[in-house]
Amino acid sequence: MAIDAQPALLVSLLLLLFPLLIILIKKTVHKQNKNLPPSPPKLPFIGNLHLLGSLPHQSLCQLSKKYGSVMLLHLGNVPNVVISSAEAAKQVMKTHDLSSCSRPQLHGPKQLTYNFQDSAFCPYGEYWREIRKICVLELFSVKRVNSYRSVREEEFTKLINSISHHSSSCPGAPVDLTEKLFTLTASIIFRTAFGTTFQDAKFSHENFHGIVQEVETIMGTFCAAEYFPYVGWIVDKLSGIEQRRERIFHKMDNFFQRVIDDHLSSGREKKEHEDIVDVLLKIVKDQAGFQAASLTINNVKGVLLNMFLGGVDTGAITMVWAMAELIKRPKLLKKAQDEVRTCIGNKGKVLETDLDQLQYLNMIIKETFRLHPPAPLLLARETMSHFTVNGYEINPKTMIQVNAWAIGRDPNSWKDPEEFIPERFEDSSIDIKGQHFELLPFGSGRRACPAIYMGTTIVQLGLANLLYSFDWKLPDGMKEQDINMDEFAGYSITISKRTALKLVPEKHLI
Repeated sequence: MAIDAQPALLVSLLLLLFPLLIILIKKTVHKQNKNLPPSPPKLPFIGNLHLLGSLPHQSLCQLSKKYGSVMLLHLGNVPNVVISSAEAAKQVMKTHDLSSCSRPQLHGPKQLTYNFQDSAFCPYGEYWREIRKICVLELFSVKRVNSYRSVREEEFTKLINSISHHSSSCPGAPVDLTEKLFTLTASIIFRTAFGTTFQDAKFSHENFHGIVQEVETIMGTFCAAEYFPYVGWIVDKLSGIEQRRERIFHKMDNFFQRVIDDHLSSGREKKEHEDIVDVLLKIVKDQAGFQAASLTINNVKGVLLNMFLGGVDTGAITMVWAMAELIKRPKLLKKAQDEVRTCIGNKGKVLETDLDQLQYLNMIIKETFRLHPPAPLLLARETMSHFTVNGYEINPKTMIQVNAWAIGRDPNSWKDPEEFIPERFEDSSIDIKGQHFELLPFGSGRRACPAIYMGTTIVQLGLANLLYSFDWKLPDGMKEQDINMDEFAGYSITISKRTALKLVPEKHLI
């Protein structure tokens, strides 16, 4: 009986295992049939993390030349698809925008202690749509931005006066234009958001720009929890990054709370125009039109943080790169100055109402954004459903990284892509608003930067006044070819010029 039972038992086992075997075969075949993007060989555990280098946008650009403009990298446990061409970017951010417009869940040191949700970092959903609507219609609309015109013009007047004083008191001495422009943009954003200045007695002892830089640093620091979810937090805790994040968070939180408390105080002086905090607090009070959930004070802090992270460094970085490119090319510098001075005449300064006349200046700004996008890797998207790009399968829960720096230097889109040639835009309809995927400094689609008008206005007005008011020279003994044009990432999400731009200003006599 035992001998006869063995074949029957074996048959029974085979019958039980047969469905599992079929499922395994189907999964194997399905995996083999999937047309995933090309990918470099990966190492155990870390995947392709070792390929990123100190300037990831440059490393990814070089890799894309070998593996293609749609490339799959495994960064730890997280699949990342890197997009490096205008054609592929259009498919992601236009054709499949809805399928790829969410944000990855931040982990560990990059996840703030309370819920800082805003239009940049919030995952896609009803809540995000409401926050986005507030940013587009209330905070950064053309009407709202124009209401702060006097703030911008006052701050630019201070900048010009400061440089003029330096020029007269120290003739021939270079001025640190990098430091001046970073202070300028920080002051404009500070006044626009808070309705006051750095010099206000209530806030003057706080180094808010330093706090913003610390937040940017922690956002750009390697975070093990980001690449190894659920286990990486142990590494972050042991390395001290988590404790550092908590310290920085509390400094920032305390500052924002003091600003909000000041706005809520009954004795606060009424301003001519509402600042950003006024607008947000009014929405919190009224909850008008906010259907997804109640807007809280923490969400207000989130929007303010996003505004500073996206607004302070980016404008200054762009103006520094533009001036560096022009000082290397005296003929282009003279052409730009001749245009500004001819249009403005003897008015003494450039106003925002003059900017539409400065066509060559706008070409210079476009060319600067092409070669030097301040955030060369657009904020990562997370896919929500399956789609294809250039015939390659893109799965849900995949990170999409658009390399705007690589796209701006793609020879398939640009002639002489490494050269600074503003004239390339002379008869071109290409703009920076996200509809032309060869040029994406502000992103595109649902995740495009809502503050594009405010950002470009600051850059235009800044460069126009610098070109109008001064003749710029290199320090004694320095030649155009000596200017260091290397990039510096540090631990920030933006890329700046490695060395400060120091130029000699000579006041232009009108």
